[in-house]
Amino acid sequence: MVSSAFRLSNVSEFSRSVFLPSCSRKIVAESVLFQEMWLFGRKGPSGFSSASTAEEVTNGLMPLASLPLLQSLLQTHYNLICPGHNFARFTTTAGASSGIGSETARVLALRGVHVIMGVRNMAAGKKVKETIVKQIPAAKVDAMELDLSSLASVRKFASEFTSSGRPLNILINNAGVMATPFKLSQDNIELQFATNHLGHFLLANLLLDTMKKTARQTKREGRIVNVSSEAHRVSYEEGIRFDRLNNLEQYKRWGAYGQSKLANVLHANELARRLKDEGADITANSLHPGVISTNLFRHLGVLAGFVSTLGKLVLKNVQQGASTTCYVALRPELKGVSGEYFSDNNLAKASAKAADTDLAKKLWEFSLDLIKK
Repeated sequence: MVSSAFRLSNVSEFSRSVFLPSCSRKIVAESVLFQEMWLFGRKGPSGFSSASTAEEVTNGLMPLASLPLLQSLLQTHYNLICPGHNFARFTTTAGASSGIGSETARVLALRGVHVIMGVRNMAAGKKVKETIVKQIPAAKVDAMELDLSSLASVRKFASEFTSSGRPLNILINNAGVMATPFKLSQDNIELQFATNHLGHFLLANLLLDTMKKTARQTKREGRIVNVSSEAHRVSYEEGIRFDRLNNLEQYKRWGAYGQSKLANVLHANELARRLKDEGADITANSLHPGVISTNLFRHLGVLAGFVSTLGKLVLKNVQQGASTTCYVALRPELKGVSGEYFSDNNLAKASAKAADTDLAKKLWEFSLDLIKK
């Protein structure tokens, strides 16, 4: 196996050869575009690789007709939340109106999951629903309004979902904006941190009692899946800027994106620890979906052109991009696995900062304070 350092060095040389600006080279390098498993489709210990699709990693699983999963995804203007799993009857999907969110929702519906899409744009959500049902006549798909950049919207969604009495076995936190210009959310929190981490943190907290109840009643393990990124390795030097979160002068779009993705891993790890201490039958893990040519790249200037031109050659397609999420959410052999990081449908190793338990605990308390304000 070629070392990561060697692969990233080669990718950096490639990014310079195509005249990418230095800020854009980081994401090309960290994305492991040319990792050996991707180029040659080499399978890992799981039997799958980066070239595996979401349908392939869920093929042969029992019909998901008796339990719930919640997947949360926000891409550009839309949210998708989707509950369902081997133990899922209902799935809530945030960000399902495009990209890997819509593909995840489609595959979950294909496997018998009742998908509830949490969408910021209800018209877009309706269109996705119609597309899925047209392809899969037996699919059960609904839509609810959700904007993960707004704490009020998250609270409203969670209240309506809880009041519905639906069970919930799996929560997939998959919302994301990437490398945006500096902007504050409605709650006066830096937008990438607010959308990519804090909205999911609040959503998980508000739905946790429902998941615990479902796990007890169904005697099936619940799963919480945080969709992070290899970009968690290129956060700010201190990892999380607790005292400078909204500092415009020191804002770096890639550092802020990396910070939010590091927060996804730290959140999953600390949540896993707390759930284990409680004895709750729920796991929490994080993952890197791979770099996919989607509208997440819309803020990246020159890199956006690079992606559209060469993306088909070196980036994953959405079918492959949704696979690790479906793998971690649905595969029965991952029962009891918690506090881990996955990539390319296999167990992987996150950064040293991501494994920092003190940093994870500090982020948890910091996030609690923010959602209380």
